[in-house]
Amino acid sequence: MVPESEATPLRPISDAPSARGLTPRRVSAVCRWPPHCGRFASPPPPPLPSTLSDQGPELTVVEKGDDPDLGGHGVTIEKPEADGDVASMGLEETLQVTETIPETETEIVPFQSCTAEGASDTSLTAPLQKRRRVCAKKSVGGYLRPRLSLTHGKMKKKGSGFAKKSTRSLKKDDGSGAQVNNVMTLTLPPVTPSDGEAPTSARGKVKKILRLFQMVSRVLLQKEESGGSSQGPQMESLPKLKAGNRIDLTASEVVKGSSDYVKSDDDVVGHVLGVEVGDEFRYRVELHLIGLHRPPQGGIAWTRVNGVPVATSIVTSGGYFDDMDGSGVLNYTGSGGQPTGKKGHVTLPQDQQLVRGNLALKNSIDLKTPVRVIYGQNISETGRSVMAFTYDGLYMVEELREEPEKYKIGGSEYTAKVFKFKLVRLPGQPEVGLLIANKSKKSEVREGLCVADISQGQEKMPICAINTVDDEKPPEFNYITRMIYPAGYEKTVASGCECTGRCSSSKKCACALKNGGEMPFNFSGAIVQAKPLIFECGPACRCPPSCYNRVSQRGIRIPLEIFKTETRGWGVRSLSSIPSGSFVCEYLGELLKDEEAEKRKHNDAYLFDIGHNYDDAALWEGLAGFVAGTKSGSEASESEGFTIDAAEMGNVGRFINHSCSPNLYAQNVLFDHNDREMPHVMFFAAENIPPLQELTYHYNYTIGQVRDSQGNEKVKECYCGSSECQGRLY
Repeated sequence: MVPESEATPLRPISDAPSARGLTPRRVSAVCRWPPHCGRFASPPPPPLPSTLSDQGPELTVVEKGDDPDLGGHGVTIEKPEADGDVASMGLEETLQVTETIPETETEIVPFQSCTAEGASDTSLTAPLQKRRRVCAKKSVGGYLRPRLSLTHGKMKKKGSGFAKKSTRSLKKDDGSGAQVNNVMTLTLPPVTPSDGEAPTSARGKVKKILRLFQMVSRVLLQKEESGGSSQGPQMESLPKLKAGNRIDLTASEVVKGSSDYVKSDDDVVGHVLGVEVGDEFRYRVELHLIGLHRPPQGGIAWTRVNGVPVATSIVTSGGYFDDMDGSGVLNYTGSGGQPTGKKGHVTLPQDQQLVRGNLALKNSIDLKTPVRVIYGQNISETGRSVMAFTYDGLYMVEELREEPEKYKIGGSEYTAKVFKFKLVRLPGQPEVGLLIANKSKKSEVREGLCVADISQGQEKMPICAINTVDDEKPPEFNYITRMIYPAGYEKTVASGCECTGRCSSSKKCACALKNGGEMPFNFSGAIVQAKPLIFECGPACRCPPSCYNRVSQRGIRIPLEIFKTETRGWGVRSLSSIPSGSFVCEYLGELLKDEEAEKRKHNDAYLFDIGHNYDDAALWEGLAGFVAGTKSGSEASESEGFTIDAAEMGNVGRFINHSCSPNLYAQNVLFDHNDREMPHVMFFAAENIPPLQELTYHYNYTIGQVRDSQGNEKVKECYCGSSECQGRLY
């Protein structure tokens, strides 16, 4: 896997620590209202009148087992009582939940006995305890529901390199009825040097779970694109995707088997720890995995407060004529009653009933409890329209009205009663970047525009400069789109593949062999998983420019812009959403030998050291066997290193700031030459990045190890402001 960026630019950028508590295992529904709501000291609401109680018969269960991602099936699992004081975790208010749910909402699947393994310790002080369900063998949706476990190895550090491997164990049927074990190694993007350690904040835990899900989804997608055939050793142990088996649901099962995943036993009223307003998701199951929205399909999630159902979250996804234009007011249509079915089997529209989710939303008006709003929007991505879900923050349900809705079915007109809920966004929350970007696209003149295109037409799309902070303009430099190599350097071009198509088969492509027998990218251009070095097809290959293994060499394909930050100088952001695994840009400049770079340390803000990216021998274990000319870690450490200097000549990558919790990582790539001592440094998205969120990567400094020419320790504070901030850059 790829070491982050080894000794990276000394750019004076970001970070101040932010206090966030760990996500506890709770038995109560916890209300977290933001300070501006004025509800910190409010007592629990009084018992509600019987008119607000739930309708219909009830069934008391120990826990509603929700494996909604397996087609909505559930299991009943014993849940031990939790001990510890929830209030001691720093939560503002705790509302007791009655463990009863309507019978119509309970589904017990004929799985054989299921128990909670390792559930003896339920203390709130041990939120990372692995609680894994163990079920008897059962076929679900056409494939074996496996027992999964994913463990994370310790970070191995040597010099400035670091690496982490995750091993997923899978039991599957070999066709004879016997169980066989397979092990698959998955490499998460090495965004920080501490990636081998457990995250210390709720935000870090959420991001780690989402990154794991996104990476597994890409691996499964690549297997599906190959027609189910093996794409190298990493693919063979994955469940075979048959018709009807969705990638997102299979990936969620892998995540649930991870030691990093902690199942929360209840829903939360208010904000979910570790989730921030503006976070973006590509699959609804991601909302379920982090507890933002529990139901896999339903638009309304709800829990019980003092025995009364109240809404916790809603998802708008275009199923109704909901109004969401950034005004802070949402008109949401209740659930149920919609006509469904195919031709010849049509369900006519019916009046919506004030039960379950609809009743919970109505009760939220009376109890004045906030509701999380996640809205879906079709966005254009790689030539196709996909649904993206964005967390828009907390809303208050203020009004309920009944309206007639007309439908035309088979030439006939029908009318049914529907519920219309008016929700108003709570003030003081950050505005969602997607809405700001949409407004900017409609505006003829961008606010704060000071340079129309810093690349002066050299990039495929203009890169503007925005400053709404002061009157400063970007520093002057020579914009380049190719690396500047040392004088006299001659590239050594490696032999290429003989593919005449787009290199879709890893078995036939010689470049796939260089990459360990598998293609590094899927058909949409997303990197499948991090590697110490990736070989793209080069000038000696016969494949066309549209080859699937030509990604980063095509240049910037995302609408980037630089902008003036409040405390960190100039930064970089995108005007559109960036899916996890997408290529963003290269770090370009003058390529210098280390001895020459040492002479420029008086202006070291843009120095990127790539000389010892592969010091960790574990990164290269097994690689020398199938990549001609590859040196071992010890041989590489004796080689002369190189540094990229972007002070005078560079591209948009020179403006990317540091963060202790970054959303990009540096991937080493070769395509136009065969010298691995000076690979191209390419930035890829480590997670889904919403529009206008600053793009950052970890500069990978070691605190206490940076010294001046006299040997004195240098200190630079970090102002990134992330929950994982170390307080110092070095």
